[in-house]
Amino acid sequence: MPPAPASEPATRSVPDRASETSPDAPWPLRLLTHNIGIYVARMPALWVEAQVVSLKRRPGASLVFLDLRDTDVEMSMSATCPTSTLDAAGPAVREGARVVMRVEPRFYPKRGTLSLWVQVVRPLGEGELLARVEQLKRTLAGEGLFAPDRKQPLPFLPRTVGLVCGRGSAAEHDVVENARRRWPAVRIEVREVAVQGPTAVQQVGDAVNELDGLGHVDVIVIARGGGSTEDLLPFSNESLLRTVAACRTPVVSAIGHEEDTPLLDLVADVRASTPTDAARRVVPDAAHELSVVSTARERGRLVLHRRVHHELDLLRQLRARPALTDLRGLFVQRVALVEDCRTRLRAATGRGLQRRAEQLRSTLAHLRALSPGATLQRGYAIVRTVPAGTVVRDAEQASSGETLEITLAQGHLGVTVDPPTGTTFTVPTAAGTSTTTTTTRSTT
Repeated sequence: MPPAPASEPATRSVPDRASETSPDAPWPLRLLTHNIGIYVARMPALWVEAQVVSLKRRPGASLVFLDLRDTDVEMSMSATCPTSTLDAAGPAVREGARVVMRVEPRFYPKRGTLSLWVQVVRPLGEGELLARVEQLKRTLAGEGLFAPDRKQPLPFLPRTVGLVCGRGSAAEHDVVENARRRWPAVRIEVREVAVQGPTAVQQVGDAVNELDGLGHVDVIVIARGGGSTEDLLPFSNESLLRTVAACRTPVVSAIGHEEDTPLLDLVADVRASTPTDAARRVVPDAAHELSVVSTARERGRLVLHRRVHHELDLLRQLRARPALTDLRGLFVQRVALVEDCRTRLRAATGRGLQRRAEQLRSTLAHLRALSPGATLQRGYAIVRTVPAGTVVRDAEQASSGETLEITLAQGHLGVTVDPPTGTTFTVPTAAGTSTTTTTTRSTT
């Protein structure tokens, strides 16, 4: 909304509360700063932890001006401390030191700035710092940030190595020189940042995030030379540790010397004892790999040579066998075997046919013995009616004058039945001979 016109009366009404202001009823700036001063003045004194970024002290001055920074994020604030209060804290309070202060917030309306008035200063000693690091270590371990199963393996031959190190530091020289000595073609993306002091955490974290976002960077090395516990404290900072834990790219920690153990060593995927050791871990040794390849080729050549000689020996043994040395003899043996099989087959076939012929003759003899023709040869005849052809088995079946056909062993006879006459027949019995008179029909 446009501001109120300049001709608006000076006696306009001003809202009592900030929530009641509007484009038509704004607060004057002096009223805002006045009210902010009232709000800030109501705040009680409190204890804060910070890092001293700068300390401006003039000879003979009663006040010392400090710039304080949060230990985790990029946020700063100015503070004013009586010289006597600072002197009472001792020489440990200097630029870069971490301190705990009892401060009173103060707002200066004319400049519109907020500052802190320092009442008490206590430097954090090494023991307190280590205790805080140990507490953070337990917290992160409970969250699983140190678990081995979340560690990523390093690639055998990275396309590009990302290096986060100090500006012109010996750590950079150690990593770059040793990496190129081992694998001359290695590519290294270097990010030079502050590795100690109040801005170290922010700059190292930003460099790690930048390298993690580059698709061609396959591994990130965070390297720094040795130093005091306070100098290495940024590499035990919770904000930096969580940044490293969230990286998709494997991270190698190479901080300090063998005896230095910042928490970054536990969060990183691989811990290197020194920057030189980090170079040995991230790239292979070309000379060693060539030696391995040469050894493997020699072993393969020897194995192949032995295999070929073994197969040649087998071939010579096969060729030396009689079956292959005298092919004609093998053929003759097979011919003799075939002829023997044929002879045995003919004999077996002949014997089989002879047995079948004998069986056939025997069967024919039985058939002839049982046939009606054999019975007729013994003098029997078959009497049939004409023209029905019914066999006559009883004299009562034939009528007087009826024509019958008699089949003999040789030929047929036709007969006619005469009227019945009485005839006496003698029938043999088991006891002797008896005479019986039977009426029969005679035939002509």
